[in-house]
Amino acid sequence: MAPRPRREPPVSRRGRGTGRGADTAGGPDRCTVTVCRGCCCGTEKLPGVDHAAQLGLLREALSGTGRVRVTGCLDACEHADVIVVQPSPAGRAAGGRPVWLGLVNDMDAAADIAAWVAAGGPGLADPPGVLDLYEFARNR
Repeated sequence: MAPRPRREPPVSRRGRGTGRGADTAGGPDRCTVTVCRGCCCGTEKLPGVDHAAQLGLLREALSGTGRVRVTGCLDACEHADVIVVQPSPAGRAAGGRPVWLGLVNDMDAAADIAAWVAAGGPGLADPPGVLDLYEFARNR
């Protein structure tokens, strides 16, 4: 009798980016930074903002430490240029919850977000103080 071929365990789809331009380099044990590029965000609603450069900065700065996901409208249009920082599993276990940031329309704020995620993100590291200016409570 021939030996049975070894079966590989099923690959989980959890943690895979499903939004446009998903980047899974950070892996499932990292924070996820969701960048809204829907009906208002990433458009000329706020003229003079280089949205492509901001997204590029986040992807480059978080390569290996976090995951950047681009999505359609998050339905928080009153805040335009919304970014949601979701905790890693360890951060969530430590009490971290998603942090909604609006009007994130400058490169310094994007760099602050990247530094916070690299330090551990929600639940594991305190955000830079300036991010308090961008934070808002998500209406449900």
